[in-house]
Amino acid sequence: MAKKAKKAAPKKAAKKAAPKKAAKKKRTGTPGVGLNKPYNVSAALGEIVGNKAMPRTEVVKKLWVYIKANKLQDSKNKRMINADAKLKPVFSGKGQVSMFEMGKHLSKHLS
Repeated sequence: MAKKAKKAAPKKAAKKAAPKKAAKKKRTGTPGVGLNKPYNVSAALGEIVGNKAMPRTEVVKKLWVYIKANKLQDSKNKRMINADAKLKPVFSGKGQVSMFEMGKHLSKHLS
């Protein structure tokens, strides 16, 4: 009996190298435009975050630093912020404000 010759396995196509992606440029933002637009801060808010003009994002960051440093978050419900003597004028005289309402009160002090 004659043996059958084995068929050679078909050659696989060589994988093509994926095209290199261009490195993404880090966006630093244009000063004075969009989120980086500097706002003048009211006197009441200036006592907490400083009196120089700054973007809204910086104001919120500095306000949170103040809130955490003075332990003004409610111990039971962390979403609530208890106002001290400096924060009451910023929060329209309210003794306690939710963190979601804070932005509404801040906008009155930025121009």
